[in-house]
Amino acid sequence: MMFGMTPPAENQGLAGLRVLSFESRRAQEMARLIAAYGGDAIVAPAMREVPLESNTEALDFVRSLLDARFDMLILLTGAGARGLARVAESICSPADFAQALGRIALVARGPKPATALKELGAAATLTIPEPSTWRDILRSLDANAASLPLRGRRVAVQEYGASNPELLVALAERGARVTRVPVYEWALPEDLRPLQSAIERLVAGEIDVVLFTSSTQLANLLHVAAQVNREPAVLSSLAKVAVGSIGPVTSEALRARGIAPAFEPSHPKMGFLVNEAARRGPGLFHRKQS
Repeated sequence: MMFGMTPPAENQGLAGLRVLSFESRRAQEMARLIAAYGGDAIVAPAMREVPLESNTEALDFVRSLLDARFDMLILLTGAGARGLARVAESICSPADFAQALGRIALVARGPKPATALKELGAAATLTIPEPSTWRDILRSLDANAASLPLRGRRVAVQEYGASNPELLVALAERGARVTRVPVYEWALPEDLRPLQSAIERLVAGEIDVVLFTSSTQLANLLHVAAQVNREPAVLSSLAKVAVGSIGPVTSEALRARGIAPAFEPSHPKMGFLVNEAARRGPGLFHRKQS
């Protein structure tokens, strides 16, 4: 089983619970994982990963990197790091790209971008420990300011989905000259019917547990709900069910909309998210109801 944790055969902690997930890329695996713990899986993909129509910023970054015009690159995702490498292939060889990366400080937000760097023939200068939020990035950089100074340095930030203005502003406040490098973005699914059906079931009280694995899922859920005048009803319904959040970034987005997550897993991975929901069992839902 994928996602960092294999469900024990005797653990049926989600039995009798209707569990809604908005996972997209791993929708089928997520459904199997929920079912393995006895849950009734309802999976409604809430987003679709698409390449940017124009890779102007990424191409400009690669050219500047080859010309030694950057001092540091902060990589926020493994998929984004690999996407950046694919962009680079259009103007240089993989060896030249790896060599250019090797000349600057590389900050990896967690193990996934660190692994992607290894695949590209480079190594992370600094890997941010879990939960790897933007605040953790800043804390780690502050702690390593002697070897990785920011003041006066040209710092590129590989972004994913929506930009993180708090991180960009905080880096600039520390004296860095910051450049955004968006590599891919999230769009709504081409087929909205599963998500629309999930909204109706959620509003009708037919869902017990909702699992969020990204803040973009919440944003897209509310966007589609607003299109059918269901946003207030969805927010009200989310306040009544047990909500599991993959980690601090997603929890922050939920709280900003008035939704208090019932729990976060000990590690920000889907396997741990579902396992820890199952360990709490039916009590997770019943405590929320009471």
